[in-house]
Amino acid sequence: MNKESYEAVIGLEVHAQLLTKTKAYSSDIAEYGGDPNTHVSVVTLGHPGTLPVFNKRTAELAITMGLATHCKIREHNLFARKNYFYADLPKGYQITQDQTPICTEGYVEIGESRKEKRIGITRIHMEEDAGKSIHELDPYFTLIDLNRAGTPLIEIVSEPDLRSGEEAYEYLTEIRKLVRYLAICDGNMEEGSLRCDANISVRKKGASEFGVKVEVKNMNSIRNVKRAIDHEIERQIAAIENGETISQETRSFDAAAGTTFSMRSKEAAHDYRYFPEPDLPPLRIHAAMVEEIRSGMPALPKELQKRYEQELGLSTYDAALLTAEKSVVTYFEALIQHTTRYKAAANWILGPVREWLNAGARDMDDFPVAPAQLAALLALIDEGKLSFSAAAQQLLPVWVEEPDTAPDALAQKLNLIQETDEAFIEQLVDEALKAFPDKVAEYRNGKKGLIGLFMGEVMKRSKGKADPKVATALLQKKLEA
Repeated sequence: MNKESYEAVIGLEVHAQLLTKTKAYSSDIAEYGGDPNTHVSVVTLGHPGTLPVFNKRTAELAITMGLATHCKIREHNLFARKNYFYADLPKGYQITQDQTPICTEGYVEIGESRKEKRIGITRIHMEEDAGKSIHELDPYFTLIDLNRAGTPLIEIVSEPDLRSGEEAYEYLTEIRKLVRYLAICDGNMEEGSLRCDANISVRKKGASEFGVKVEVKNMNSIRNVKRAIDHEIERQIAAIENGETISQETRSFDAAAGTTFSMRSKEAAHDYRYFPEPDLPPLRIHAAMVEEIRSGMPALPKELQKRYEQELGLSTYDAALLTAEKSVVTYFEALIQHTTRYKAAANWILGPVREWLNAGARDMDDFPVAPAQLAALLALIDEGKLSFSAAAQQLLPVWVEEPDTAPDALAQKLNLIQETDEAFIEQLVDEALKAFPDKVAEYRNGKKGLIGLFMGEVMKRSKGKADPKVATALLQKKLEA
């Protein structure tokens, strides 16, 4: 299979459930969970004589995402009915936007700051979700839960600018990061609040025309989106190389097998019989509303990442990790108000603090130590009064239980303050060298790595309290004498 002579053309359609209190066109509660079919009313069910009322918050969140992805915001918006029959669609249609998406012509940047690639956003439009069909609970029947029906969504449609599963992974990661940052959506693919369909085709490199497009659905994680795309690229290339014809179809992804399988043929576009929604008036978005939303938006992950690299001197890797979650950014921003030790601050958040969070499946908001207190700890370490290892391994586990205690007081209480008295440390150095005369000879004959052995002995004799800088300097002085 001559894979190198082909390229993939990929576009993603991402549905994000919006974090509104009520549904898109009714006052029904919009939240995940609850007993089946309890978050519904006659409006959600489309009973005769009921009328939808537009939820303004839906538009505000859609505009927020549009601004974050550099889109144009449409002033005059119309609603449309998308008609199709499915058991979990109680009204027999969805209220959506057809010809007038609220956001258009944007982009998302993926890749490192020095090798960024722009992925175009064709459109972002508002619509309502369908209910949920459940196939696993009964061997004979499909069960329907309409709690999700009417939940507001935005659909984010990319241009076909992606060329690999890895790029799709980066793009979807960035989309999820944005919706979480902006509190638009919780981004939980496992619960279905963020869903992604991938349109994939392959063509010979250099060709201008697209190949036959296959749509892949039912991927419940970003990793599975990548896996499905990678598999589908290989499947299509192999089929073409074997003289087979690629069919336009909808496929599903089998996560256990890592393969896709056909769900239904899609020889022609669905005829949804779109027509204007007769029960909702046009929606006008005023420029003042857009600017008010823009002024209330936080700094976005890519902006912060560049600032951390350029102004704080952090590595691309550290800056990317720090900006992955808004709660981490919030803490880090507060921390650097109290210290200029930016690298040390990043190391603590990405090291010992994250280990503590991961051990308990916690979020950064759960970390009980105030940023100012952690800054004081960084100062103690920088002044040589406390070693990093003692602070991370011995002080931190106690500190999270009594976070209001000052770090110096706690270090004193735990007997962790480092010994900096040169005379005392010199005595320990002499004892360590005297204990290993043969190793001293080996060191002086070129085995410089043995200094770690001597350092370990000094630290053991001092019960971990000897200042490593002082001990290292004294060891080197005596060994080189």
